[in-house]
Amino acid sequence: MSSDSDLIKLYSQRILALAADIPHRGRLEAPQASIRKRAPLCGSTVTVDLDMEGGRITRFGQDVKACALGQAAAALMGAEIVGRTRAEVVAARDQLRAMLRDGATPPGAPFHGYEVLEPARDYRNRHASILLSLEATAEAMAEAERAACA
Repeated sequence: MSSDSDLIKLYSQRILALAADIPHRGRLEAPQASIRKRAPLCGSTVTVDLDMEGGRITRFGQDVKACALGQAAAALMGAEIVGRTRAEVVAARDQLRAMLRDGATPPGAPFHGYEVLEPARDYRNRHASILLSLEATAEAMAEAERAACA
């Protein structure tokens, strides 16, 4: 069982600083793709808008309504998201999921900094919120690719 002091440690200064400074915050006007995802257990939501060209993100916006952990994860992703391919985003999502569930190493380049969320491994009810931004982005990229082929 986790104690209150464990929960306080979970919300470190680094996580709170990330949560306060999310890159690409806000919605895009007329995006190629837009996806809203919700974590049913906690109610966190992330809406991702993006444009792609040549298989890479060229414009990106995110509206994040999540706990500090979900916001920190969105900030880490947002710092590196422009110019990324869907394969890179899916790999980061899968690596983050494995880090949280299985104790695997955090996502590698180009997505750095997720080790700050390692203490959240013990809080399964927070995992969905942490994964939301990468999941929504991967889905939005798939939607943009389908639209380009139509």
